[in-house]
Order: sequence, then C-alpha cells, then structure tokens
Amino acid sequence: MLYAILAYHVEDVVVSWTTDQDTAVMADLHEIHERLTADGRMGPAARLGGTKGAFTLRGPGAGVVIDGPFAETKEQLLGFYVVDCDTRDDAIAVARDLRRVNPSAVYEIRPIQLFLPGAPKEATHSLEDHVRGKS
Repeated sequence: MLYAILAYHVEDVVVSWTTDQDTAVMADLHEIHERLTADGRMGPAARLGGTKGAFTLRGPGAGVVIDGPFAETKEQLLGFYVVDCDTRDDAIAVARDLRRVNPSAVYEIRPIQLFLPGAPKEATHSLEDHVRGKS
C-alpha cells in the first residue's frame, strides 16, 4: 500500500540552519531515500518551497486565490515522501527513521489511493504496479 509521509517543521527553524547544518540533515535524509529506493519502496519525494511563495485557492465557484499557506499553524508542510509499505507499522517505521535524522519535524502519515486514467476504480496498491502500468 502507498503511504504519504508529510513532513511538517517550524519553517523559521529550518531557515535559521547554516548551510552546513542543512547539508548534514539532507545528507542523512538521502541515505534513507537511497535505502528505500534500493528496497523498491521509495516513490516521489520533495522539499517544498517556502510558505512565503505559497498561495491557496478556496471558496465557492471559481474560488479566490489567497497568498500564503492554507492554515496558520506552528509547523508548516515543508516536504513529503511517498513510500510503498506492506503495513501501517512499516510506514510508521519509515517515518521514525526520517524523524531520527530530523527530530524536530512532525511526520503525518496517510494512506494514498491513486486514481489513474482508464484504471479500475479501486486503488493501485504499489509503486511497482503504478510504474509498470498495472492496476
């Protein structure tokens, strides 16, 4: 099953890191990425741009575009991972591994259901199925 692991952090803390601190955290995260990739469990992952460049579409009809992230919170969504795990506990273990190298981050874990053009309405269950075009 696919899981999204959403990485939340106090953006001001991340911005305050020196280049060396940021590079060290990213290097540790890349080790986890490489291991998950080698295991065939790593999907897309990204570090998102700063919330100052974010904008939100909300409201009825065509909606209204508002500068900034959706909600005012202490932590902001700064990145995400898509992982293929057999169980909820496996997804939690991946999030704990990410947290080990970035302990001040908060990780939200959600199951993903892919909707692919022409595919049956049920979810595609693995990254391998998605990549190979299976459903």
